[in-house]
Amino acid sequence: MAEDKNQKNQNQINIELSEEIAEGQYVNLAMIAHSNSEFVIDFIKMMPGVPKAKVKSRIIITPEHAKRLLMALKDNIDKFESHFGTITQSEEAPKFPMNFGGTIGEA
Repeated sequence: MAEDKNQKNQNQINIELSEEIAEGQYVNLAMIAHSNSEFVIDFIKMMPGVPKAKVKSRIIITPEHAKRLLMALKDNIDKFESHFGTITQSEEAPKFPMNFGGTIGEA
């Protein structure tokens, strides 16, 4: 019995989440590149009317982990849609008002 408990404790991972990371980052664009050994995912925040976008986070993972991420996202989207309904997608790019986020500066 004690042996089973020890093995169970060995399989657990203690994950630490700092306050800063727990706040999260808002992003509305992801760009993905890959090589033969890794996938690079840049999470970007674009603001309407602003010609410059900022990468808020870059994640580098192995192809195997990329596939696991794909499957986990699919599983979570399926669960979300079964609870809240189908997520609809527009064929066109999102449209933002030109003054969204404040006035546009000129030099």
